[in-house]
Amino acid sequence: MKPSRFFTLFFCSIFLIGLSFFSFERINSSFIISYGEPSTYKVHALHIPSQVEFAGEIMQLDEADLVERMDKELLVNTYWQSNTLLMMKRANKFFPEIERILKEEGVPDDFKYLALIESGLENLRSPAGAKGFWQILRTTGKEYGLEVNANVDERYHLELSTRMACAYLKKAKERLGSWTLAAASYNRGITGINRILDKQQADNYYDLLLGTETKRYIFRILAVKEIIQAPERFGFFVEKAQLYSPVAHRTIPVDTAITNIARFSEQMGVSYKTLKIYNPWLLQNHLNNKSRKLYHIALPIETGP
Repeated sequence: MKPSRFFTLFFCSIFLIGLSFFSFERINSSFIISYGEPSTYKVHALHIPSQVEFAGEIMQLDEADLVERMDKELLVNTYWQSNTLLMMKRANKFFPEIERILKEEGVPDDFKYLALIESGLENLRSPAGAKGFWQILRTTGKEYGLEVNANVDERYHLELSTRMACAYLKKAKERLGSWTLAAASYNRGITGINRILDKQQADNYYDLLLGTETKRYIFRILAVKEIIQAPERFGFFVEKAQLYSPVAHRTIPVDTAITNIARFSEQMGVSYKTLKIYNPWLLQNHLNNKSRKLYHIALPIETGP
């Protein structure tokens, strides 16, 4: 390479490196300046109530432990915005039916929030095998009279599973003495809560030293209740039209087997998908019914043969 050409390339390289460095410094400087400017986005600490109420049972939050547990659940559910918004939307869709059943069964209305924190009002399956809105284990469901097999799983039936949950909660209230302890037992079990009460010589949930999950459980319910009841206080602004609407339905009695649910759906004037959405407890494309049990299959009101 000729010397003149070498020096030309050398000085061009130096020039480009200097230009790049100058540009980077300007960009970096601009970034630092903008980063330091006041922002309209703010993250706020939350007001913690001085007392909480669940199912008519009032508890003063007058200990640091109780205040911090309530604070944690309010913060988690306030700033996990997408999850909380979806819970609000689904609550508008499913709470009316849950509220009706709770009232009929004599269980306090606040237990609708237990179902909400258990599943987000989705038909989920937990790693432990609990299913449905109320996250019912197979053995518990069968113990309380739900049909649970490969063909039918009534843990996914909103009305039947809600009535089963009510039966459990009333039994727990009778044995444990309070609705708050009954709610805690939904997570830990009646026997489990009784053992802890006896061991620690306590008589209420708020005085118990508990494992992480049960320790958070009631406060999760309370936090979600606070947010759902006054969403704007926590920064949630949802128009009525943006909520999911309750779905009116009718039921038809069936006491025979259905050999092909897809064909049955067509006869009922709905798609297979629609029938399955309205009846998630039907697990397969047929319904076995050797015992001639009476089932009630839900359908949209505006359809029918």
